[in-house]
Amino acid sequence: MIDLHTHTTYSDGTDSPLALVKKAASSGITVLGIADHDSTSGWSEASAALHGELQLALGAEVSCLTEDGVSVHMLGLLFDGENQPLQQLLSDSRDTRIPRMKKMIENLQSAGYEITLEDVHASTPQGATVGRPHLADALVARKIVKSRDEAFTDLLHNDSPFYVSHFAPTPEDSIRAIRAAGGVAVIAHPFASRRGQVLSAGSFQSLVEAGLNGIEVFHRDQSEDERAQLIAIADELNLVITGSSDYHGTGKLNKLGENTTTQAQWERLESMADQRRVVSR
Repeated sequence: MIDLHTHTTYSDGTDSPLALVKKAASSGITVLGIADHDSTSGWSEASAALHGELQLALGAEVSCLTEDGVSVHMLGLLFDGENQPLQQLLSDSRDTRIPRMKKMIENLQSAGYEITLEDVHASTPQGATVGRPHLADALVARKIVKSRDEAFTDLLHNDSPFYVSHFAPTPEDSIRAIRAAGGVAVIAHPFASRRGQVLSAGSFQSLVEAGLNGIEVFHRDQSEDERAQLIAIADELNLVITGSSDYHGTGKLNKLGENTTTQAQWERLESMADQRRVVSR
């Protein structure tokens, strides 16, 4: 099984890199993609934990905004982790997260919700990139909502009055940075309409021109009809088709390996990196 999109405690997952690698190995996964939000901080721990036949496709999920304000997530995999322009792009995105979080908390407080930045910090693992899931966890801890899913559905979705955007590169700039660092770029869950606004089918041409390699088609937040539309787009534009769990541990319902990428599609995607960077024991 090949699962190219998972998260650890270095962003908004609940499993440490060590725990995730162990879980993946015991689950029969052969290639595991670790793509924490705007961060490569978990790479070393995950690589050190590697054992058996499991291989790692290390990367990051880059937070992007289109020019008309649609949130897009771009999976960068197999890039050079020492590439400074890409690391600067990731750092710039992380640096805006605290001011953004403060504003979202102010918005919630103005509406009468008793939540503080200290509550969010208490719900954020050491070293993690703070984000909305940690605010959701703080809302759960405060008993304002019952779960992360309820927090996002009711309060934290992209169209919510409490939502605040943050600095983010355009998807095209993100793709160019990932490709310049020798990696491959796969757009994550682009038609996941329950998350809010999504890309239009016509948006993919500019992404391909920037160097897009693939589309994450098989994802729990995309319906069968949305998947069919994405397969048609991928076929037309000659893009790799991937499937992934987007696993977050106990933070989301997503199960490790619930959606996967075929061996043929994975081999095609890996061949598009400028060198072989899969980590194995």
